Amino acid sequence: MQLEGSACGSAAFRVRVAGSVLLAAHLAFVAWLMLRPLDVPWVMPANLRPLTTIRADLALGGAQAARRIGEGLVLLAPLGVLLPMAHGRIDSRPLPSGLRTTAAGALVSVGIALLQSGVPGRVVDVDTVLLNTAGVALVYGAVVPAVRARLRRRAGRPQRRTVPVEETAQGRTPTIPRVGIAP
Repeated sequence: MQLEGSACGSAAFRVRVAGSVLLAAHLAFVAWLMLRPLDVPWVMPANLRPLTTIRADLALGGAQAARRIGEGLVLLAPLGVLLPMAHGRIDSRPLPSGLRTTAAGALVSVGIALLQSGVPGRVVDVDTVLLNTAGVALVYGAVVPAVRARLRRRAGRPQRRTVPVEETAQGRTPTIPRVGIAP
């Protein structure tokens, strides 16, 4: 791993370490919360049909539906900030970084759902996976691009990576360092 600036004293290194520690702490909390056994007399069957639980929650009424759907959105939402923070790059492009972050959030949610299938009192619900993934994507989209743009402005870096261009008789061509060819 190549660190920018001085090795352990750079701000980027401290942000990566802080992001990694917070990410581990959040995942430990989520595992503790979602993988402990529940002492219940009966459980609903597993829901493998998308949007069934969300429709049932909406049928309960406004406040109850907002609470249940909000719980699903909020559970893994901090991953939308913590995963890019642990990655620690301010020059990442928003769309690929957002897709990676959302995919990682979906994988964590699927992993928790699979582990819950072996825990007494817990059932698999595909809507929970959808809500968790949507929460990660919403938080990423709301926070990370704006923070990265602000950090780039503060560091004095250009907003986009550019290739130097020089004028020739044939028009504008990118300047690429040339490698000599042996005779």
